[in-house]
Amino acid sequence: MPPDISFRSTVRAERLRFTDEPRTAVRFTGTGERASLSRSDRDNLPEKVVPGEDYHDVTVDYRLETRLLEEPGRARSDDENE
Repeated sequence: MPPDISFRSTVRAERLRFTDEPRTAVRFTGTGERASLSRSDRDNLPEKVVPGEDYHDVTVDYRLETRLLEEPGRARSDDENE
């Protein structure tokens, strides 16, 4: 099944420097069970960056997808919870 929401973005930088170590989080709030994916592919940028270090010719491709596993507003019956 295709995702209900799909987001993709590409960011490029000639030079990138972090003053602090980044704190990132992805949260899918709301009700209902879902299958989700959050992924980034990086060129010239390590998974853990060093504050104050310059990174050159950086590309980050980011992808986020989520899909509800049941119909919205559908309450589970007692039989389904067992």
